[in-house]
Amino acid sequence: MQTAMKNTLLSACACALLLLDPVAPEPTRYLFVWAGDSTGKASDFLAVLDATPAHPAYGRVVGSVAAGVAGTTPHHTEYTLSSSGFLFANGFKSGKSFIFDVRDPLHLKLVRAFDEIDGYSHPHSFLRLPNGHVLATFSMKHGERGGGLVEMDDDGRVVRSVSAVDPRVPDVLIRPYSIAVLPKLDRLLTTSSPMPFLDGPGVAVQFWRLSDLKLLRTIRLSPGPRGYGHEDPQEPRVLADGKTVLVQTRSCGLHRITGLDTDTPKAEAVYTFVGGLCGVPLAVGHYWIEAVPAMGGVVVLDVANPAKPVKVSELSLGADQFTHWMAWDDVGSRIILNSGGTDSRLFMLRFDRTTGRVTLDTEFRNPGSASPGFSMSNLDLPHGFHGTGFPHGAVFSR
Repeated sequence: MQTAMKNTLLSACACALLLLDPVAPEPTRYLFVWAGDSTGKASDFLAVLDATPAHPAYGRVVGSVAAGVAGTTPHHTEYTLSSSGFLFANGFKSGKSFIFDVRDPLHLKLVRAFDEIDGYSHPHSFLRLPNGHVLATFSMKHGERGGGLVEMDDDGRVVRSVSAVDPRVPDVLIRPYSIAVLPKLDRLLTTSSPMPFLDGPGVAVQFWRLSDLKLLRTIRLSPGPRGYGHEDPQEPRVLADGKTVLVQTRSCGLHRITGLDTDTPKAEAVYTFVGGLCGVPLAVGHYWIEAVPAMGGVVVLDVANPAKPVKVSELSLGADQFTHWMAWDDVGSRIILNSGGTDSRLFMLRFDRTTGRVTLDTEFRNPGSASPGFSMSNLDLPHGFHGTGFPHGAVFSR
């Protein structure tokens, strides 16, 4: 009797300890990579990599699907994956875009492709609105020297579209590039940068009312310390206060946009990165993380005071790495970084949210490779592609 009671108590204690200190398995994470055949002959494709560090297949391809079209120049995807499980991606050179169903990462589906919408062509960036719809920037429209915005549902059906051409500033070239959404202020901010860079640089950002997509104002950027850091504003990001926006320019400037809750927002240059052709940034807490190809890596700024950013860390991956696209994994505090250097490669970075330090995950690599990072060379993908891929947009699963 005493032995039985003792065993019961021991079992109860063991269960209590398990409840106090559970060891939950690491959630499975995937990485979706939008890429094309480096020769432009085989179909462009969406590949899936296992992004779960504890898995034996970490850093390996586990799925793929063909877009059904070759040589579109795969470019931007959505920056983060929506809760719907549908992913928009564009092949910018062709003007064609694609919608993928990625709800089952191991069995991807191409939903549909689309070209022009309401006369607008060459979509560039896709961002989710609070209502779940996709808002896309379109660089061009027939008969106009500029483009516009189109709101769509997950099937690519048009909800509304609007021109971004502003007759109040006829001398300003408007080629909508990317978007920042400020729902609490009922505002949008869009940037303008031509793709390709043939008809002059963009020099302005645009200020919209979110609820009815009414264009309120076009704001010219002023040159930074080097005299040209205002050229081609591309990627805007909303800071943690929900009302301040920082904008990266292709010419490696960083501009602060304030007063978005007023009728007279203002822009000011606050930082200049080394070199030119700066890439996609991330805003994480009070840090700004910038892809800087001139040093083949990333630079981290503390923007707790966005008027005076302070560099806190940097990571160089080599002079031959043309670092451009980044996407954020909030679960693991990780960053996927693509490089279009001599060896097109995806690097997994780890980010310390306390110190702002960024480090390279050396375990994320091709099977049997001595070099960190996932090389897109010599791929053998499930959908039948064999060759070298050129990646651009990449995004983590939810």
